[in-house]
Amino acid sequence: MEQQEARSRVLAAAEELYYGRGIHAVGIDEVRDRAGVSLAKLYKLFPSKQHLVAAYLTARGRRLRAELAEYVDRAAPAPATSTARLLAVFGHLRETIDAPEHRGCAFTNAWVEAGAHCGPADALVAEAVREHKRLLGDYLADLAADRTDPRGVAEQIQLLTEGATVLSSIMGPDAARHARRAATAVLDADT
Repeated sequence: MEQQEARSRVLAAAEELYYGRGIHAVGIDEVRDRAGVSLAKLYKLFPSKQHLVAAYLTARGRRLRAELAEYVDRAAPAPATSTARLLAVFGHLRETIDAPEHRGCAFTNAWVEAGAHCGPADALVAEAVREHKRLLGDYLADLAADRTDPRGVAEQIQLLTEGATVLSSIMGPDAARHARRAATAVLDADT
């Protein structure tokens, strides 16, 4: 099996299992079995479980940010206003929350399981979580580039999306609707 194919299979298995059941609930042997690779191959690709979790989060983040950008571009194509583009983020959020496989934010879940403790073994996971959140904030700031305070608006929008994602396990997709309403107030205040 070619190196890249093996890597892709391991990352897909890791995402399915870690996101579906949690990092601590899934052993490395289960990921290996699901991916159909040898343990030696898996450890050659990822020297530790933390390396694998960090790589899964990095790949997931890249994919999710691309999906968000595609959604925003379809829902509010340029030259739409920053208000329309930023509010489109909440349409994407609602669809994400409404998906049957939704289990909250993979990055928040990973942070709670591993990154919050931030011991030496979990530093890779914590860094992958921080990097995704930073890149998401940068994307939102780019959408808000024409606002009076692009970074400030982006931080408030990100806070609303994060809160809605966490509350979605209790409120369901309505959390995105409520967050969108709050985002409208944020955007109206920055005119």
